[in-house]
Amino acid sequence: MSETKVQTLAAIASRLEAARRTGQKVVHCHGCFDLLHIGHIKHLQAARRMGDVLVVTVTSDRHVNKGAGRPAFPEHLRAEALAALDCVDFVAIVQTPTAVEAIGVLEPDYYVKGQEFAGARHLPPRLQAEVDAVRQAGGDVRFTREPVYSSTALLKSHAVAEEVRPFLDSFRTRHSVDDVLSRLDELQTLQVLVIGEAIIDEYNYCSPLGKSPKEAIVTTKYLRQERHAGGAVACANHVAGFCREVELVTGLGGQDSHETFVREHLRPNVRPTFFIRPDAPTITKRRYLWDPFLVKMFEVALMDDSPLPADLEDEMLAYLDDALPRYDLVIVADYGHGLLSPRAASAIASRTRFLAVNTQANAANFGFNLITKYPRASYVCIDEPEIRLAMQDRSSDAGDLADAVRERLGCAAVSVTRGGRGALTCGAGGARWDVPVVSRALVDRMGAGDAYLAVTAPCVQSGMPLEMVALVGSVAGAIAVQVVGNRSSVEPADLRKLLVTLLQ
Repeated sequence: MSETKVQTLAAIASRLEAARRTGQKVVHCHGCFDLLHIGHIKHLQAARRMGDVLVVTVTSDRHVNKGAGRPAFPEHLRAEALAALDCVDFVAIVQTPTAVEAIGVLEPDYYVKGQEFAGARHLPPRLQAEVDAVRQAGGDVRFTREPVYSSTALLKSHAVAEEVRPFLDSFRTRHSVDDVLSRLDELQTLQVLVIGEAIIDEYNYCSPLGKSPKEAIVTTKYLRQERHAGGAVACANHVAGFCREVELVTGLGGQDSHETFVREHLRPNVRPTFFIRPDAPTITKRRYLWDPFLVKMFEVALMDDSPLPADLEDEMLAYLDDALPRYDLVIVADYGHGLLSPRAASAIASRTRFLAVNTQANAANFGFNLITKYPRASYVCIDEPEIRLAMQDRSSDAGDLADAVRERLGCAAVSVTRGGRGALTCGAGGARWDVPVVSRALVDRMGAGDAYLAVTAPCVQSGMPLEMVALVGSVAGAIAVQVVGNRSSVEPADLRKLLVTLLQ
């Protein structure tokens, strides 16, 4: 019986015509459904009660974007599992990355999503496109109110680091999951300004062929490329999922500016302000990787990282002098590629109500782009090698160094990210929260620090208890390392799901 439920979209659409002639309402749900669990079942049962016929469409294997080893179950098995449910009338596998095309064919009366999206002011771009398609077809979007679980979190529960469990057990005695989620909801009202270099991250996938017979080199076959909007653009996109109004102030090059690409890859609620350097390209980091293992072979940087021309810096600082006081929170993502001089750092620090800063050490600026460049900051988020460079101290306890930075810059808090050893958040009076790594699952580390900064900065500004900040940041980092580069942002719905899984 379940096999007859799995049909093509066209065949299902034909069957729906007869149902509509008798006044029946069509309900449509869509997803990956990799590991069908009780949350899915309750969601689908609730959706079926909204109408008379329930059609479920399933994302095909090639469009499942959930990290290495996913989907855990191939598309035909996922479809058969859904078809075995009594509440499901028809199932189709869709060969597109979203449900937009399926919505156009099925024209459902109701397109139903889970409660994690209910009331959201800014939906993920893919879901927004689906919502638009439903309304264009004359239907409506509805939400179920069933408990939310996560296939991704459940599949990875075996990978949750054992050492984080004592922290979670202790955390639950002081804070409920509802406390954390309500605090995250409060961030929506914040007005945020993000400042820093825009970076185009190119991932060029290759396959090594072997040593050249005439040269001492490995010959590599080029396969494909993908580009991501990185740097401060990625930071703005992360924070824009949690805060209603975001402005991005960044620099682009007059040569190979990629301006259209950057604009197209910003969330709708991010307003960009560009300062164009006419004699330089927009910073592009071209990485060459061994596909499919994401082993980075080498990188080529296309950029002019000398200081901004004086007239362009004057123009940017004049703009910021007026803009900075208007924002509740200013996030500076300083990659040390010429946009932000010590003069700019001082000007920003002097005019900002709440300043969150990261200064990054990388191959182009190692040892020359230190957090001490900023005379004042409200929150610093930095990795352990960067804080050791800044304090010129190889061996002292990282918490002691964070306290020294906090006192020097007048910070409310300092977060130190430590890769596989988790993250440390330090506050006033020697308070420290050491969160071990949440999950050992890893696809790509690149961009995880930006996600941690962007998600925790509004949390600190809003007065969230620093123990919560430490956990939220670690969960954001765990999500970010499951994404290739900056292919997608940390979505509030994904963050909430993983928090629920960890704290229930």
